[in-house]
Amino acid sequence: MAFNNGAALMDALVLSTAAKEPTYGYRITQDVRRIMTVSESTLYPVLRRLQKEGYLETYDQAFAGRNRRYYRLTEAGARALEQYRAEWIEYKKQIDSMLLEGEEQ
Repeated sequence: MAFNNGAALMDALVLSTAAKEPTYGYRITQDVRRIMTVSESTLYPVLRRLQKEGYLETYDQAFAGRNRRYYRLTEAGARALEQYRAEWIEYKKQIDSMLLEGEEQ
């Protein structure tokens, strides 16, 4: 799950957003956009893949006369998120050591 590409970071951000509370795709997109550039057409395949992998589960709820699909973190998703968080701490230490070398941290 190393953060050597944007996919791992995207997965971690999506799981982190869903961990806060069950939420819908557009809201997840808005939350992730605070950190990185992402379109809905990029995000929805990520949501489907994370659901297929058992990290997210979905349910539909009526909203404004139509169904809105909500995403909720599963136990497997919570374990994956904890792994991402642990790896992020190490990854961040390595990046900080290179970028901030010689500077007070």
